[in-house]
Amino acid sequence: MLIIGEKLSIIAKRVREAMMKKDKGPIQEIAIRQWKEGSGMIDANIGPAEDGGEDLMRWMVTTIQEVVPLPVCLDTTNSRAIEAGLKAHNNQWGRALINSTSNDPERFPILELGAKYNAQVIGLTVGKGGLPADAEERCVIAAEIMGRAMEYGVPLEDLFLDPLVLQIATSQDHARHVIKAIGMFQEMNDPPMKTVVGLSNISNGCPKTLRPVLNKYFYLLLTDAGLSAAIADSHEMAEAVNEKALVADVLAGKQLSDTKKMLEISKTLDVIMGRTLYAHSYLEM
Repeated sequence: MLIIGEKLSIIAKRVREAMMKKDKGPIQEIAIRQWKEGSGMIDANIGPAEDGGEDLMRWMVTTIQEVVPLPVCLDTTNSRAIEAGLKAHNNQWGRALINSTSNDPERFPILELGAKYNAQVIGLTVGKGGLPADAEERCVIAAEIMGRAMEYGVPLEDLFLDPLVLQIATSQDHARHVIKAIGMFQEMNDPPMKTVVGLSNISNGCPKTLRPVLNKYFYLLLTDAGLSAAIADSHEMAEAVNEKALVADVLAGKQLSDTKKMLEISKTLDVIMGRTLYAHSYLEM
């Protein structure tokens, strides 16, 4: 399982301020921590970065790789910034990953960059037509992205399919569709397609105390379905692995000695799989 450390995102105030000031300290501190916690790649999310994006992505890639011997996931909608990051990327630590192409024609040029720079590419199963309704529609879009990748010269083994994780607080049904899609994606090619998710999207909009709970157990359900990689909090994912046996016991109908933990797991699994309705207070109900 590849964990792509998610903490270097412009959404976070501390990271955003460091990006704007070109202050290496916080960026490198967070990158090192994620590496030591088990990340195999670092996500550099600079947002749309319409002004100065090329310089910012170049600076982010070199700043990260000065202190961490890992490849970088270039996370932006600015294709010029992606190319600048690819040029700066030190492939000694592994190949870069581009986040992402999709079924939106504006994102097709990302495949050209992937082929040109021998980079891996995330294919997000969404297009201009709106959000996919279910796992089957995600597969239809995935097939189109796969065909396009081959046309542009990106080998299928370099493509990660992303089923698009949505907020459980507002789109609860999509959680189980994403799990189903992960399994279905692997059947679309031999060898099986690689898959990736932006994991913490599942808990966006949820209370802070609930976020790691939802993230961990959703991750374990996805790994059971065959997930290859996750853009996630490496510390939370390490905790999830430590609880894997407990989740397996709950799924098997066994009673845990720790009643509180058993209820936390069972209630969360029920919410993710749509057996009970999500509410911010679901653990208290």
